[in-house]
Amino acid sequence: MADKKQKILIVDDTEFNRALLTDMLMQEYEILEAVDGLEAITVINKHSEEISLILLDIVMPRMDGFEVLAILNKSGLINTIPVITISSETSSINIDRAYDLGVTDYIARPFDGRTVQRRVKNTLLLYTKQKQLESLVTEQILEKEKTNLLMVEILSNIVEFRNGESGLHVLHIQLITELLLRRMVQITDQYPLSSSQITLISNAAALHDVGKISISEEILNKPGKLTDEEFEIMKQHTVIGAQIIENTPYGEQEELVSIARDICRWHHERYDGSGYPDHLKGDEIPISAQVVSLADAYDALTSARVYKPAYSHDKAIEMIIGGECGEFNPMLIQCLLDIGERMKEKLQINSPGDVTKAEMHQFVRELLSQGQASNRTLALLEQERTKYQFFAAMSKEIQFEYNMQTDMLSFSEWGAAFLGIRELITHPGVNKDLLGIISKQDFEDLADRILKTTSDNPVVSCNYQINVHGSARWFKIVARSLWVGDDPGELTGMIGKCTDVHDEHIQVETLKQMADQDPLTKLYNHRSVRQAIEKILVNGQGRHFALILFDLDHFKNANDQHGHLFGDNVLKYTAQRAIDSIRKEDIAARVGGDEFVIFIEFRDEIEPVVSRIFNSLVGQCGGFSISVSMGVSLYPEHGTNYEELFGNADQALYYSKQNGRRQFNIYNHSVQGFLSAISPMDNELATELKKDE
Repeated sequence: MADKKQKILIVDDTEFNRALLTDMLMQEYEILEAVDGLEAITVINKHSEEISLILLDIVMPRMDGFEVLAILNKSGLINTIPVITISSETSSINIDRAYDLGVTDYIARPFDGRTVQRRVKNTLLLYTKQKQLESLVTEQILEKEKTNLLMVEILSNIVEFRNGESGLHVLHIQLITELLLRRMVQITDQYPLSSSQITLISNAAALHDVGKISISEEILNKPGKLTDEEFEIMKQHTVIGAQIIENTPYGEQEELVSIARDICRWHHERYDGSGYPDHLKGDEIPISAQVVSLADAYDALTSARVYKPAYSHDKAIEMIIGGECGEFNPMLIQCLLDIGERMKEKLQINSPGDVTKAEMHQFVRELLSQGQASNRTLALLEQERTKYQFFAAMSKEIQFEYNMQTDMLSFSEWGAAFLGIRELITHPGVNKDLLGIISKQDFEDLADRILKTTSDNPVVSCNYQINVHGSARWFKIVARSLWVGDDPGELTGMIGKCTDVHDEHIQVETLKQMADQDPLTKLYNHRSVRQAIEKILVNGQGRHFALILFDLDHFKNANDQHGHLFGDNVLKYTAQRAIDSIRKEDIAARVGGDEFVIFIEFRDEIEPVVSRIFNSLVGQCGGFSISVSMGVSLYPEHGTNYEELFGNADQALYYSKQNGRRQFNIYNHSVQGFLSAISPMDNELATELKKDE
């Protein structure tokens, strides 16, 4: 199988020049063409991973060669795609400008085929070797890059959680730890550490206080001495921090995780066994934890805290040697004395007097960077985070993320401010602040929906009421479950957003209500009552229901004698009497001009129930005497679907009207065959409803 040809893009506005170059190169290379700079950029964007070389003219319409080079520089593609300029512009100014913009070679017209072929071949060979060297370098820094990515994964959830010590303190600990370790390997062979191991320990030191994420801010930032009870709570951060690290997805097989766990758990142990949480002594304490312990003590003394001012370097050294911070490894004390002046200088450089929150976060990001590739990765992550925050704020959407491993829910900055809660919430299922804005039932419903998703169908959507500053509003929550591994995979969490749909929800509910309700009486209309009854009958097996159909006797007289507005009042009065005569779970509807339906469930004799309802409807309204004629059908005796029940109740109603009105009759065989009592218009409605089935 022949090797795949490399692709060369020829950019020239003259067709003859493009054809000439194509003829020279087409035997060995695959050729793409563009007639000007704009088309060239389009082709490059489409085939950037495939193009091996660009032959670029300078003078072209719409966009010239210099503009193309500027775009390639801005996008960074000039570093991966070599460019040879071929132009009749031979002035030194143009040639210098082209080289300044990153071209690899400059060929002046007129040219011969052999020159072009040789220079193209040499350029491609040079870039091929360069890529091979880059691959070798990439392999060499792979472990270091992996370490940094691990740090990004772990710190991304915690570095912004507390701002009391998450900036300079983390930077200082890393710096002091590295200086102590490098001095230690110079003066003793007792702890043989390589340079890469020292870097690893220094990076892991940034996580020493990760367990404080679980300690309340009232204790963390208390401006005074802690009580015994508060100190016992504070001491728990060592164990909790170790647990957090142990529970990372990367596990014990990663050296960084193992070192970070040791540091988290034992950086408050002391050489004489007087520390916590396990009272280890001497070299029972891992050397990584010993060094971080000393670095932490020194920085705590020389930094201002809410409970103390900053001490000078000399005072701090005096206090450490005097045992005021506990006993440390004598060899490490000597290392601290040896690096004293250098450490002061380094810390001064890394301790600007006025540090903004953004700069603190930048220091932490710099702490994680271990090479050019990693810096680029972090820069891209930061760019994506900035874009995410910007679009989240502009869209007025509440964005969130949940991690099952840590049982931690995080909100976007704008979303947390809008809801009036913290950006990071641990154990959200029992968090009072969170359950104050969404009901526990709705929270559990969302969680249940997520748990029922699969990697193939990960998205759920539902409307929930959220309490925003005391006002209940409807939000649409769209969430996507996150999975790792192959089918079926492991559910690791979810991401999602909440969008305020309150006005739309109310409007839809209003329209739905208008579609379902009779506009005069606000009861169900004929279409909606049928749907409601049919829905109930689906699960009606073993239950007993009655469909009661009635109309007003001589209602036409109310309209003729008092006018239609009066007649409307009579209908509304009757509707209210019907509602008052039934239970909340029963149904009442207006199904025609003066015809009404009541649907009830019963357990004992039905006739006393019907008689009570019948009598409650009789009365006076504005001097007009109200009485009704009523027909009743029973489920399942007289029908098992809506049509059968309504038709048989209608026949019973007609029988009541034919026998003098002002009475009710329960359907039986004696009334079978009577005509419908409802008006012709309603007969047509019933026919149409039947067609809909």
